[in-house]
Amino acid sequence: MTEIHYGKYLPLSEATFYVMLALTRPMHGYAIMQTVETMSEGQVTLGPGTLYGVFGTLEKQALIVKVAEEERRKVYALTELGKAVLAEQVRRLEIMLGNARALKHAS
Repeated sequence: MTEIHYGKYLPLSEATFYVMLALTRPMHGYAIMQTVETMSEGQVTLGPGTLYGVFGTLEKQALIVKVAEEERRKVYALTELGKAVLAEQVRRLEIMLGNARALKHAS
């Protein structure tokens, strides 16, 4: 297996992170918008323009792929590369959170 150079993908923007997190199971755009709002406890609300901009970028980077089209709804899913990039972003966030907790407990 070839080594992935995450530098060209990371860090993910907050919107991109949540879209990729939602796509751990295949879904269409409107469902992603609802899922992101729920997962983020209302902190992130995606409009259609933002969502389709994120889709375009993620498709070009081969991090997501269209897996179906139901009526006029396109269903997307993470690729294996997308799953690896998401896992690396989560690892990075865990380090950040650990550092923040350590600082909080030190003061």
